[in-house]
Amino acid sequence: MKRLGLFVVALIFAFSTTVMAADKAADKAVKAADVKEEAAVKAADVKEEAAVKADAKKAKAAKKSKAKKAKAKKKAAEKKADEAAPADAPAVK
Repeated sequence: MKRLGLFVVALIFAFSTTVMAADKAADKAVKAADVKEEAAVKAADVKEEAAVKADAKKAKAAKKSKAKKAKAKKKAAEKKADEAAPADAPAVK
C-alpha cells in the first residue's frame, strides 16, 4: 500500500511538472507572437511614415520644378522682348 501511495504521488508530481512546462512553452509562444505582431505594426508605421515623407518630397520637387520652368519661361520672354526691341532704343527693365 505504501508503494502504491508513493507511485501515485510520483505520477501526480510528473503530471504537474509536465503541465507547468507546457504552460511555460505556451507563454513563450504567446510572447513571441506578441513581439512579432508589434514588430509588424512598427514596420507598417515606418513604411507609412516613409511614404508620407516621399510624397512630401515629390510635391516639393514638383513645386520647385514648376517654379524653375516659370522662371525659364519668363527669362525667355524677356530675352525675346529684348531681341525684338530696336538696337538703338534703351532696354527698359
